[in-house]
Amino acid sequence: MKVTVWNENQHEKSLPKVTELYPGGIHEYIAGFLKADDVEVRTATLDDPECGLTDEVLADTDVLVWWGHMAHDKVPDEVVERVFKYVMSGMGFVALHSAHHSKIFRKLMGTTGNLKWRDGARERIWCIKPNHPIAEGVPETFALEEEEMYGEPFDIADPQEVIFIGWFNGGEVFRSGCTWVKGHGRVFYFQPGHETNPSFRNENVQKIIKNGVKWACPVRKNIVLDCPHVAPLENIEE
Repeated sequence: MKVTVWNENQHEKSLPKVTELYPGGIHEYIAGFLKADDVEVRTATLDDPECGLTDEVLADTDVLVWWGHMAHDKVPDEVVERVFKYVMSGMGFVALHSAHHSKIFRKLMGTTGNLKWRDGARERIWCIKPNHPIAEGVPETFALEEEEMYGEPFDIADPQEVIFIGWFNGGEVFRSGCTWVKGHGRVFYFQPGHETNPSFRNENVQKIIKNGVKWACPVRKNIVLDCPHVAPLENIEE
């Protein structure tokens, strides 16, 4: 399995706490715990040529993991279209935290991705589909003492499955883990992961991301999406 972890890598330049929590940046930290499962991982950032998401990279990627927050609008539309094409043709896509407002996630959803938010909350995550592959090895519930509150309504396409629900100490609830199939590609959104909170250090969060990557990995990828005129396979004149 070949995974590309994409991070805009902008907060890391201005907020020392981010690199204190995640040395090398969020992308390198996530890549590190994915590699621990013997996954082949590369990283890419906004500052790379073509955001590091060239045709060559995407054609060689089974699953793309995406984290973004403050620079969604700086991702060129042609890169978004390219990623969209590869998801439609089979590449898996895992969107983390504020990737809900990324151009590519909103394009996949066909919605705004809007939600309620508030800094500085305590979250309890509940697993409501314990038999789902993404929930393997995850307890029924676990708490994150410091996370950004995301609240309903969450403007997304109706999920194929809701696997996790988050409850926050302000009373809000949120569909924290959702899946879709878009074209030939599998899409998983997972909510925890604010840049100044230690959520990606949590063993259950890591387990869910690992499981999500495995679930999103395609059996086949780079499926040709064309619309050919074809001759009949059988003699239809009989």
